[in-house]
Amino acid sequence: MIRLAVPSIEEDDLQAVRDALASGYLIQGRRVAAFEKNAAEYLGVEACVAVSNCTAALHLALLALDVKPGDLVVVTAYSWISTANVIELCGARPVFVDIEPDSFNISPERLKETLKGLMSSASTSGRVKAVLPVHVFGQMADLPRILEAAGACSVPVVEDAACSLGASLQGRQSGSWGVMGCFSFHPRKAVTTGEGGLVATGDARIAAKLRALRNHGLDPDAQSPDFIMPGFNYRMTEFQAALGQTQMAKLGRLIAARRRLAAEYDRLFAGTPMKCPAVKMGIESHVYQSYVALLPDSAAQARDAVIRRLRESGVETAIGTWHMPMTRYFRNRYGYREGDFPVADNVFQRSLALPMFEKMTRDEQKEVAEKVLEAVRRP
Repeated sequence: MIRLAVPSIEEDDLQAVRDALASGYLIQGRRVAAFEKNAAEYLGVEACVAVSNCTAALHLALLALDVKPGDLVVVTAYSWISTANVIELCGARPVFVDIEPDSFNISPERLKETLKGLMSSASTSGRVKAVLPVHVFGQMADLPRILEAAGACSVPVVEDAACSLGASLQGRQSGSWGVMGCFSFHPRKAVTTGEGGLVATGDARIAAKLRALRNHGLDPDAQSPDFIMPGFNYRMTEFQAALGQTQMAKLGRLIAARRRLAAEYDRLFAGTPMKCPAVKMGIESHVYQSYVALLPDSAAQARDAVIRRLRESGVETAIGTWHMPMTRYFRNRYGYREGDFPVADNVFQRSLALPMFEKMTRDEQKEVAEKVLEAVRRP
């Protein structure tokens, strides 16, 4: 089986985890602090706060902005479901925005229209607490235009940068543009800690609030322990952070490998019915957390069958990600219907994530491409 993803775990990673385990200090200690410092320096931000996963990172980011019941958060329609779930978990409502057909990221034009509509109504203008764009599959969204639209309404931007560690735009790292940026270290990401997440911010006061929220509300700056708010247990372990440190040292190499693999897929699918992912903002803005191509329209309804056929032939593939307003919970809760987000409708039905990992060979990529095209052509 050619797997969808294989983490790049090497002996130095294993030894770092062994050392952390052997130390007997396992929860949020000096290794976590070192990992946070290293990440902050890499991203060029004031502080990073490590947490148990990116869902926790997103949840804490919204809570740090005091998002609460009755509030509104404007978000892309196309992402992993946690992006919308955390809004609901704050008691707020997600306001979904359609995407661009080429980048699959939130459309700045639709965002501007949505914000204008919300701000023009007395019933909603004071309830919009954040804009939450996602850098889908590792390609950065159009942040200059997103920040312009949000800034015109004095609404902060939180980047869901789960997939885009190492991507940059105009010399600025992904996750460093908004008031906060949230990262994932899931095994399908270039850098993994198994699970794990991180919030990056340029605001020291927000960082302090995040640190309290992740650790039961414990005041991170008090001389003696005291609890200043209700908080969560969203801490990162020491062995996760140890793995994160050794993985971060490989980031440049891993991104280069993913870009090389993407270029080879582009070559293999050139002139075929498959639509390769576009690089809209320049190659530095895309780190290819996933290589997601679009099936031809004629095969859209058979996408699940294509995935099944490929697995049967020894190739693991998956959908791109989720059309969030059309999942059962959000569809039933808010009454969304097909056609409300036409671009996301089309992209969701046609998207196919292909195998991508550092040690993947050209022969394996050739086999994947041949089997994908064979599966697409079958009636």
